[in-house]
Amino acid sequence: MTDDTAYQIIARGPRLIAEAAARAVDEDAVLESTTYSILEEDEDHDVWRIDAFPTTEQESAQYQAVLGGFEGLVVTCEKLADADWLAMALSGLPPVRAGRFFIHGVHDRGRAPVNSVNLRIEAGAAFGTGHHGTTVGCLLAYDQLLKSKRFGRVLDVGAGTGVLAIAAARTGTAKAVGTDIDRVSVRISKENAKVNQTNARFVHAFGLSHRAVREHAPYDLVFANILARPLVFLAQDIKGALKPGGIAILSGLLRSQERLVRAAYLSRGFKLERRIHRDAWAALVLRRG
Repeated sequence: MTDDTAYQIIARGPRLIAEAAARAVDEDAVLESTTYSILEEDEDHDVWRIDAFPTTEQESAQYQAVLGGFEGLVVTCEKLADADWLAMALSGLPPVRAGRFFIHGVHDRGRAPVNSVNLRIEAGAAFGTGHHGTTVGCLLAYDQLLKSKRFGRVLDVGAGTGVLAIAAARTGTAKAVGTDIDRVSVRISKENAKVNQTNARFVHAFGLSHRAVREHAPYDLVFANILARPLVFLAQDIKGALKPGGIAILSGLLRSQERLVRAAYLSRGFKLERRIHRDAWAALVLRRG
């Protein structure tokens, strides 16, 4: 990949094997900051698909080594033609409806219905167009909560494109704060907040110790749509950021990782109120005791 050639690695196989392979990717030190997706491709034949887009030779080799170690997965590596694949992919994505929320890109701005909370989200180089099962799960969980109350202060950990904090700001949240460890994501989140005419604030931060996070604590609700291991690592910090009785909506975890994440929060006094499954992914709604 030294010539800037882009590659896509695709692995297909049964759900249990694909989920095990995805866990192995999550646990691999070389691949922990890379992006991949897992989804059901053929329900009738139990075919699940992992798509990975490595950016270096090392990542490409490691993906092929990790995924190739699972018998039952068929792994291929395809060269992508010289094109703006991000723009092409986004232009082909349909709008997403998640409860009252309608998420769309600029190419679909004319299709936004009048009876929904319309969010224009441009991904750029950040994660979170609203199409991924984890983001949809978070929005569905939040939509259900909004039927009975509003949340004055909301924190979005690992904001990506900022869609969750922006959704909160558009539905009555006075203080919506998002954080991300990636500076590009923070920039894109700020741009999306401006496009959607909200006062959602985004900061570059590792963990929850940033001044902009602490000054608005405790929060009524915390989103954390990241990965299973960081969710476990941040359990105590998320508890500390929430007021008693506050809600945490957690995602970025596979269904098979629910038990691990749930245990980390239940042991800290949280109560599980709801879970949402979308494809291979899970979203957990927990209340701080």
